[in-house]
Amino acid sequence: MIYKNAEALIGGELKKVDISVENGIIQQIAPEIKGEGYDLKGLTVLPGLIDMHVHLREPGFEKKEDIESGSRAAVKGGFTQVCCMPNTKPAIDNKVTVSYIKARAREVGLCKVQPIGAITVGQEGKDLAPIGAMKAAGAVAISEDGKSVLETKLMANAMQYASDFNLRCLCHCEDKSLVDGGVVHEGYYSTLTGLKGSIRAAEDIIIAREICLAESLNLPVHICHVSTYSGVQLIREAKARGVQVTAETCPHYLTLTDEVIKDFDTNTKVNPPIREEKDRLALIEGLKDGTIDCIVTDHAPHHEDDKRVEYNLAAFGISGLETSFALSYTALVKSGELTLAELAEKMSTNPAEILGLQGGKLEVGAPADFVAVDLNAQWKIDPKEFVSKGKNTPFAGRKVYGRVKCTVVDGEVKYEEK
Repeated sequence: MIYKNAEALIGGELKKVDISVENGIIQQIAPEIKGEGYDLKGLTVLPGLIDMHVHLREPGFEKKEDIESGSRAAVKGGFTQVCCMPNTKPAIDNKVTVSYIKARAREVGLCKVQPIGAITVGQEGKDLAPIGAMKAAGAVAISEDGKSVLETKLMANAMQYASDFNLRCLCHCEDKSLVDGGVVHEGYYSTLTGLKGSIRAAEDIIIAREICLAESLNLPVHICHVSTYSGVQLIREAKARGVQVTAETCPHYLTLTDEVIKDFDTNTKVNPPIREEKDRLALIEGLKDGTIDCIVTDHAPHHEDDKRVEYNLAAFGISGLETSFALSYTALVKSGELTLAELAEKMSTNPAEILGLQGGKLEVGAPADFVAVDLNAQWKIDPKEFVSKGKNTPFAGRKVYGRVKCTVVDGEVKYEEK
Protein backbone atom coordinates (compact mmCIF):
# COMPACT_ATOMS: atom_id res chain seq x y z
CA MET A 1 0.00 0.00 0.00
CA ILE A 2 1.19 3.51 -0.80
CA TYR A 3 -0.14 6.49 1.12
CA LYS A 4 0.14 9.44 -1.24
CA ASN A 5 0.55 13.22 -0.97
CA ALA A 6 1.03 13.37 2.78
CA GLU A 7 2.44 16.34 4.64
CA ALA A 8 4.12 14.17 7.22
CA LEU A 9 6.03 14.92 10.41
CA ILE A 10 9.42 13.35 9.64
CA GLY A 11 12.32 13.99 11.99
CA GLY A 12 10.50 16.89 13.59
CA GLU A 13 9.75 18.64 10.28
CA LEU A 14 6.72 18.60 7.99
CA LYS A 15 7.62 17.20 4.58
CA LYS A 16 5.57 16.40 1.46
CA VAL A 17 6.02 12.66 1.00
CA ASP A 18 4.53 9.37 -0.06
CA ILE A 19 4.73 6.47 2.39
CA SER A 20 5.06 2.88 1.19
CA VAL A 21 3.92 0.12 3.55
CA GLU A 22 4.36 -3.63 3.35
CA ASN A 23 3.56 -6.28 5.97
CA GLY A 24 2.69 -3.56 8.47
CA ILE A 25 6.11 -1.87 8.24
CA ILE A 26 7.09 1.42 6.61
CA GLN A 27 9.30 0.43 3.67
CA GLN A 28 9.94 3.78 2.03
CA ILE A 29 9.36 7.48 2.60
CA ALA A 30 10.05 9.62 -0.46
CA PRO A 31 8.81 12.78 -2.22
CA GLU A 32 7.14 10.54 -4.79
CA ILE A 33 6.63 6.79 -5.01
CA LYS A 34 5.22 5.47 -8.25
CA GLY A 35 1.93 3.61 -8.15
CA GLU A 36 -1.67 4.04 -7.10
CA GLY A 37 -2.46 4.59 -3.47
CA TYR A 38 -4.54 6.09 -0.69
CA ASP A 39 -4.66 9.86 -1.14
CA LEU A 40 -3.89 11.96 1.94
CA LYS A 41 -3.71 15.29 0.14
CA GLY A 42 -4.49 18.25 2.37
CA LEU A 43 -3.93 16.25 5.55
CA THR A 44 -1.10 16.30 8.08
CA VAL A 45 0.30 12.88 8.98
CA LEU A 46 1.66 12.29 12.48
CA PRO A 47 2.98 9.19 14.22
CA GLY A 48 0.09 7.19 15.61
CA LEU A 49 -0.90 8.59 18.99
CA ILE A 50 -0.07 6.42 22.01
CA ASP A 51 -2.14 6.77 25.18
CA MET A 52 -0.37 5.23 28.13
CA HIS A 53 -3.31 5.75 30.50
CA VAL A 54 -6.81 4.57 29.63
CA HIS A 55 -9.58 2.61 31.31
CA LEU A 56 -11.27 0.11 29.00
CA ARG A 57 -13.36 -1.32 31.88
CA GLU A 58 -13.24 -4.91 30.59
CA PRO A 59 -13.47 -7.31 32.38
CA GLY A 60 -16.23 -6.53 34.82
CA PHE A 61 -17.56 -3.09 33.90
CA GLU A 62 -18.60 -3.58 30.28
CA LYS A 63 -21.67 -1.42 30.92
CA LYS A 64 -19.28 1.55 31.04
CA GLU A 65 -16.93 0.48 28.22
CA ASP A 66 -15.41 -2.64 26.70
CA ILE A 67 -12.35 -3.38 24.63
CA GLU A 68 -14.27 -3.08 21.37
CA SER A 69 -16.01 0.24 22.11
CA GLY A 70 -12.85 1.66 23.67
CA SER A 71 -10.78 0.62 20.65
CA ARG A 72 -13.29 2.29 18.32
CA ALA A 73 -13.01 5.47 20.35
CA ALA A 74 -9.23 5.20 20.26
CA VAL A 75 -8.86 4.98 16.48
CA LYS A 76 -11.46 7.71 16.01
CA GLY A 77 -9.29 9.88 18.22
CA GLY A 78 -6.11 9.05 16.30
CA PHE A 79 -4.68 6.54 18.78
CA THR A 80 -2.95 3.47 17.39
CA GLN A 81 -1.94 2.11 20.81
CA VAL A 82 -3.59 2.39 24.21
CA CYS A 83 -2.43 1.05 27.56
CA CYS A 84 -5.26 -0.08 29.81
CA MET A 85 -5.20 0.28 33.58
CA PRO A 86 -5.77 -2.70 35.89
CA ASN A 87 -8.67 -1.50 38.05
CA THR A 88 -11.14 -3.85 36.42
CA LYS A 89 -13.15 -6.63 38.08
CA PRO A 90 -11.32 -8.90 38.51
CA ALA A 91 -8.24 -6.74 38.53
CA ILE A 92 -5.55 -7.29 35.91
CA ASP A 93 -3.26 -8.98 38.44
CA ASN A 94 -2.30 -12.26 36.76
CA LYS A 95 -1.14 -13.70 33.45
CA VAL A 96 -4.56 -15.10 32.56
CA THR A 97 -6.27 -11.70 32.61
CA VAL A 98 -3.38 -10.08 30.73
CA SER A 99 -3.61 -12.80 28.07
CA TYR A 100 -7.37 -12.37 27.82
CA ILE A 101 -7.04 -8.64 27.13
CA LYS A 102 -4.39 -9.22 24.47
CA ALA A 103 -6.52 -11.92 22.80
CA ARG A 104 -9.69 -9.85 22.91
CA ALA A 105 -7.89 -6.86 21.38
CA ARG A 106 -6.65 -9.07 18.52
CA GLU A 107 -10.22 -10.24 17.91
CA VAL A 108 -11.44 -6.64 17.76
CA GLY A 109 -8.59 -5.81 15.41
CA LEU A 110 -8.56 -2.03 15.67
CA CYS A 111 -5.82 -0.42 17.79
CA LYS A 112 -3.09 -2.16 19.75
CA VAL A 113 -4.10 -2.68 23.37
CA GLN A 114 -1.26 -2.96 25.90
CA PRO A 115 -2.30 -4.22 29.36
CA ILE A 116 -0.92 -2.67 32.53
CA GLY A 117 -0.75 -5.12 35.43
CA ALA A 118 -1.69 -4.38 39.03
CA ILE A 119 1.07 -3.80 41.56
CA THR A 120 -0.67 -5.86 44.25
CA VAL A 121 -3.01 -8.83 44.19
CA GLY A 122 -6.55 -7.56 43.74
CA GLN A 123 -5.18 -4.03 44.12
CA GLU A 124 -5.60 -4.57 47.85
CA GLY A 125 -2.20 -3.16 48.79
CA LYS A 126 -1.02 -6.29 50.61
CA ASP A 127 0.87 -8.76 48.43
CA LEU A 128 2.78 -8.10 45.23
CA ALA A 129 1.13 -9.43 42.10
CA PRO A 130 3.13 -11.90 39.93
CA ILE A 131 4.98 -9.23 37.98
CA GLY A 132 7.20 -11.56 35.95
CA ALA A 133 4.31 -13.74 34.84
CA MET A 134 2.30 -10.70 33.78
CA LYS A 135 5.28 -9.36 31.82
CA ALA A 136 5.65 -12.70 30.04
CA ALA A 137 1.96 -12.58 29.10
CA GLY A 138 2.29 -9.09 27.63
CA ALA A 139 1.97 -6.48 30.40
CA VAL A 140 3.93 -3.31 29.57
CA ALA A 141 3.95 -1.70 33.04
CA ILE A 142 2.45 -2.05 36.51
CA SER A 143 0.20 0.37 38.37
CA GLU A 144 -2.28 0.57 41.21
CA ASP A 145 -4.16 3.28 39.35
CA GLY A 146 -7.20 4.56 41.17
CA LYS A 147 -5.23 4.43 44.41
CA SER A 148 -1.70 4.59 45.77
CA VAL A 149 0.30 1.81 47.39
CA LEU A 150 0.36 3.34 50.84
CA GLU A 151 2.91 1.01 52.46
CA THR A 152 6.25 2.49 51.47
CA LYS A 153 8.26 -0.72 51.84
CA LEU A 154 5.82 -2.52 49.56
CA MET A 155 6.14 0.24 46.98
CA ALA A 156 9.93 0.02 47.13
CA ASN A 157 9.74 -3.74 46.57
CA ALA A 158 7.38 -3.22 43.64
CA MET A 159 9.78 -0.80 41.98
CA GLN A 160 12.67 -3.20 42.44
CA TYR A 161 10.80 -6.25 41.11
CA ALA A 162 9.39 -4.26 38.20
CA SER A 163 12.87 -3.09 37.27
CA ASP A 164 14.09 -6.71 37.27
CA PHE A 165 11.59 -7.35 34.47
CA ASN A 166 12.29 -4.04 32.71
CA LEU A 167 8.90 -2.64 33.65
CA ARG A 168 8.05 0.73 35.09
CA CYS A 169 5.70 1.57 37.97
CA LEU A 170 3.04 4.10 36.94
CA CYS A 171 2.02 5.85 40.14
CA HIS A 172 -1.36 7.31 41.03
CA CYS A 173 -0.38 9.75 43.76
CA GLU A 174 -3.02 10.20 46.44
CA ASP A 175 -2.80 10.15 50.21
CA LYS A 176 -6.31 8.93 50.99
CA SER A 177 -6.18 10.13 54.60
CA LEU A 178 -5.55 13.70 53.42
CA VAL A 179 -8.20 13.54 50.71
CA ASP A 180 -10.62 12.57 53.47
CA GLY A 181 -13.66 12.34 51.24
CA GLY A 182 -12.84 15.42 49.15
CA VAL A 183 -14.40 15.48 45.70
CA VAL A 184 -13.01 18.75 44.27
CA HIS A 185 -9.97 20.98 44.69
CA GLU A 186 -9.99 22.83 47.99
CA GLY A 187 -10.18 26.53 47.27
CA TYR A 188 -12.55 29.39 46.54
CA TYR A 189 -14.98 27.31 44.46
CA SER A 190 -15.17 24.44 46.94
CA THR A 191 -16.14 27.04 49.55
CA LEU A 192 -18.64 28.66 47.18
CA THR A 193 -20.34 25.36 46.32
CA GLY A 194 -20.05 23.70 49.70
CA LEU A 195 -18.39 20.67 48.09
CA LYS A 196 -15.68 19.04 50.19
CA GLY A 197 -12.22 19.92 48.95
CA SER A 198 -8.97 18.01 48.59
CA ILE A 199 -5.69 19.88 49.14
CA ARG A 200 -2.69 19.72 46.81
CA ALA A 201 -0.60 18.06 49.50
CA ALA A 202 -2.69 14.90 49.16
CA GLU A 203 -1.13 14.48 45.71
CA ASP A 204 2.25 16.09 46.33
CA ILE A 205 3.21 13.98 49.34
CA ILE A 206 3.01 10.76 47.34
CA ILE A 207 4.77 12.36 44.35
CA ALA A 208 7.59 13.29 46.74
CA ARG A 209 7.71 9.78 48.20
CA GLU A 210 7.93 8.12 44.79
CA ILE A 211 10.72 10.53 43.81
CA CYS A 212 12.59 9.72 47.04
CA LEU A 213 12.30 6.00 46.36
CA ALA A 214 13.44 6.38 42.75
CA GLU A 215 16.41 8.46 43.88
CA SER A 216 17.42 6.17 46.74
CA LEU A 217 17.01 2.96 44.74
CA ASN A 218 18.36 4.47 41.50
CA LEU A 219 15.31 3.16 39.66
CA PRO A 220 12.82 4.74 37.24
CA VAL A 221 9.31 5.78 38.22
CA HIS A 222 6.45 7.43 36.34
CA ILE A 223 4.00 9.88 37.92
CA CYS A 224 0.44 9.71 36.61
CA HIS A 225 -1.92 12.62 35.84
CA VAL A 226 -0.04 15.45 37.55
CA SER A 227 -2.44 18.27 38.46
CA THR A 228 -0.60 20.62 40.86
CA TYR A 229 1.91 23.42 40.32
CA SER A 230 3.83 22.13 43.33
CA GLY A 231 3.95 18.62 41.90
CA VAL A 232 5.45 20.02 38.70
CA GLN A 233 8.14 21.74 40.73
CA LEU A 234 8.95 18.57 42.68
CA ILE A 235 9.42 16.67 39.43
CA ARG A 236 11.44 19.48 37.83
CA GLU A 237 13.85 19.59 40.77
CA ALA A 238 14.14 15.79 40.80
CA LYS A 239 15.00 15.69 37.11
CA ALA A 240 17.62 18.37 37.66
CA ARG A 241 19.25 16.07 40.24
CA GLY A 242 19.26 13.19 37.77
CA VAL A 243 16.37 11.21 39.27
CA GLN A 244 14.82 8.80 36.76
CA VAL A 245 11.33 10.25 36.99
CA THR A 246 8.89 10.80 34.14
CA ALA A 247 5.43 12.33 34.31
CA GLU A 248 2.17 12.85 32.48
CA THR A 249 -0.80 15.18 32.58
CA CYS A 250 -4.20 15.31 30.84
CA PRO A 251 -6.06 17.75 28.56
CA HIS A 252 -8.61 18.61 31.25
CA TYR A 253 -5.86 19.87 33.58
CA LEU A 254 -4.43 21.95 30.73
CA THR A 255 -7.70 23.54 29.63
CA LEU A 256 -9.98 23.85 32.68
CA THR A 257 -9.88 25.39 36.14
CA ASP A 258 -11.92 24.58 39.21
CA GLU A 259 -14.36 27.35 38.31
CA VAL A 260 -16.15 24.67 36.23
CA ILE A 261 -17.51 23.02 39.39
CA LYS A 262 -19.73 25.97 40.27
CA ASP A 263 -22.58 24.57 38.15
CA PHE A 264 -22.35 21.17 39.91
CA ASP A 265 -21.85 19.42 36.54
CA THR A 266 -20.68 15.96 37.55
CA ASN A 267 -18.80 15.64 34.26
CA THR A 268 -16.22 17.92 35.89
CA LYS A 269 -15.61 15.44 38.71
CA VAL A 270 -12.25 13.78 38.19
CA ASN A 271 -9.45 12.39 40.35
CA PRO A 272 -7.16 14.21 40.99
CA PRO A 273 -9.47 17.21 40.82
CA ILE A 274 -9.28 20.07 38.34
CA ARG A 275 -7.38 22.79 40.12
CA GLU A 276 -6.63 26.53 39.85
CA GLU A 277 -5.26 28.75 37.08
CA LYS A 278 -1.74 28.73 38.56
CA ASP A 279 -1.77 24.92 38.39
CA ARG A 280 -2.93 24.97 34.77
CA LEU A 281 -0.23 27.44 33.77
CA ALA A 282 2.45 25.48 35.64
CA LEU A 283 1.48 22.30 33.82
CA ILE A 284 1.81 24.03 30.46
CA GLU A 285 5.20 25.38 31.50
CA GLY A 286 6.15 21.85 32.58
CA LEU A 287 5.29 20.55 29.15
CA LYS A 288 7.33 23.29 27.50
CA ASP A 289 10.50 22.71 29.54
CA GLY A 290 10.32 18.90 29.51
CA THR A 291 9.32 18.40 33.14
CA ILE A 292 6.08 16.76 31.97
CA ASP A 293 6.88 14.11 29.36
CA CYS A 294 3.46 12.99 28.15
CA ILE A 295 -0.12 14.00 27.57
CA VAL A 296 -2.53 11.14 28.30
CA THR A 297 -6.31 10.99 28.38
CA ASP A 298 -6.94 9.07 31.61
CA HIS A 299 -9.98 7.98 29.56
CA ALA A 300 -12.54 7.07 32.23
CA PRO A 301 -15.89 6.30 30.59
CA HIS A 302 -18.98 5.94 32.75
CA HIS A 303 -22.60 5.00 32.18
CA GLU A 304 -24.95 7.95 32.56
CA ASP A 305 -26.34 6.35 35.73
CA ASP A 306 -22.94 6.91 37.38
CA LYS A 307 -22.93 10.62 36.57
CA ARG A 308 -26.61 11.60 36.72
CA VAL A 309 -26.59 11.79 40.52
CA GLU A 310 -25.61 14.42 43.06
CA TYR A 311 -21.99 15.56 42.87
CA ASN A 312 -20.77 13.77 45.99
CA LEU A 313 -22.11 10.43 44.75
CA ALA A 314 -21.02 10.69 41.11
CA ALA A 315 -18.17 8.62 39.73
CA PHE A 316 -14.83 10.28 39.01
CA GLY A 317 -13.71 10.52 35.40
CA ILE A 318 -13.89 11.98 31.90
CA SER A 319 -14.29 10.17 28.59
CA GLY A 320 -11.32 11.51 26.66
CA LEU A 321 -10.08 9.42 23.73
CA GLU A 322 -12.12 11.20 21.07
CA THR A 323 -11.30 14.74 22.19
CA SER A 324 -7.72 14.58 23.45
CA PHE A 325 -5.83 15.50 20.29
CA ALA A 326 -8.11 18.37 19.31
CA LEU A 327 -8.15 19.83 22.82
CA SER A 328 -4.35 19.56 23.10
CA TYR A 329 -3.70 20.91 19.60
CA THR A 330 -6.05 23.86 20.12
CA ALA A 331 -4.80 24.75 23.60
CA LEU A 332 -1.09 24.20 23.01
CA VAL A 333 -0.17 24.44 19.33
CA LYS A 334 -2.71 26.95 18.03
CA SER A 335 -1.84 29.15 21.00
CA GLY A 336 1.90 28.90 20.32
CA GLU A 337 2.82 27.13 23.56
CA LEU A 338 4.18 24.03 21.76
CA THR A 339 5.12 23.20 18.20
CA LEU A 340 3.31 20.41 16.38
CA ALA A 341 6.47 18.30 16.64
CA GLU A 342 6.59 18.83 20.41
CA LEU A 343 2.94 17.82 20.72
CA ALA A 344 3.68 14.62 18.76
CA GLU A 345 6.51 13.90 21.18
CA LYS A 346 4.18 14.28 24.16
CA MET A 347 1.39 12.18 22.64
CA SER A 348 3.38 9.51 20.79
CA THR A 349 7.19 9.43 20.89
CA ASN A 350 7.70 9.85 24.63
CA PRO A 351 5.03 7.33 25.73
CA ALA A 352 6.63 4.77 23.39
CA GLU A 353 10.08 5.41 24.81
CA ILE A 354 8.98 5.35 28.44
CA LEU A 355 7.18 2.01 28.09
CA GLY A 356 9.52 0.47 25.52
CA LEU A 357 6.81 0.19 22.87
CA GLN A 358 7.40 -0.05 19.15
CA GLY A 359 6.08 3.06 17.42
CA GLY A 360 6.08 6.77 18.08
CA LYS A 361 8.02 7.76 14.97
CA LEU A 362 7.51 7.96 11.23
CA GLU A 363 10.61 6.30 9.78
CA VAL A 364 11.60 3.43 7.53
CA GLY A 365 11.48 0.15 9.43
CA ALA A 366 8.98 1.41 11.99
CA PRO A 367 5.45 0.02 12.38
CA ALA A 368 3.11 1.69 9.90
CA ASP A 369 1.07 3.35 12.65
CA PHE A 370 0.02 6.89 11.82
CA VAL A 371 -2.84 9.35 11.89
CA ALA A 372 -3.93 11.84 9.23
CA VAL A 373 -5.45 15.05 10.58
CA ASP A 374 -7.04 18.14 9.09
CA LEU A 375 -5.42 20.75 11.29
CA ASN A 376 -7.54 23.56 9.87
CA ALA A 377 -10.87 21.87 10.53
CA GLN A 378 -12.84 23.49 13.34
CA TRP A 379 -15.51 21.38 14.99
CA LYS A 380 -17.73 21.38 18.04
CA ILE A 381 -17.44 18.61 20.61
CA ASP A 382 -20.72 16.71 20.85
CA PRO A 383 -20.81 13.69 23.19
CA LYS A 384 -23.78 12.32 21.23
CA GLU A 385 -21.29 11.63 18.44
CA PHE A 386 -18.92 9.65 20.68
CA VAL A 387 -18.47 5.99 19.79
CA SER A 388 -17.26 5.34 23.33
CA LYS A 389 -19.99 4.12 25.65
CA GLY A 390 -18.93 6.94 27.96
CA LYS A 391 -20.50 10.27 26.98
CA ASN A 392 -19.21 11.94 30.15
CA THR A 393 -17.31 15.06 29.11
CA PRO A 394 -17.18 18.62 30.43
CA PHE A 395 -16.27 19.82 26.92
CA ALA A 396 -19.67 19.52 25.23
CA GLY A 397 -20.14 22.48 22.91
CA ARG A 398 -16.48 23.54 22.95
CA LYS A 399 -15.06 24.52 19.56
CA VAL A 400 -11.70 22.96 18.75
CA TYR A 401 -9.31 22.56 15.84
CA GLY A 402 -7.77 19.38 14.47
CA ARG A 403 -10.05 16.70 13.07
CA VAL A 404 -8.86 13.12 12.75
CA LYS A 405 -9.67 11.95 9.22
CA CYS A 406 -7.86 8.63 9.03
CA THR A 407 -6.06 6.28 11.43
CA VAL A 408 -3.71 3.58 10.13
CA VAL A 409 -2.56 0.66 12.28
CA ASP A 410 0.07 -1.76 10.92
CA GLY A 411 -0.51 -0.29 7.47
CA GLU A 412 -4.28 -0.82 7.45
CA VAL A 413 -6.91 1.91 7.64
CA LYS A 414 -8.80 1.28 10.88
CA TYR A 415 -10.74 4.52 10.94
CA GLU A 416 -11.87 6.83 8.20
CA GLU A 417 -14.18 9.78 8.68
CA LYS A 418 -17.10 9.45 6.34
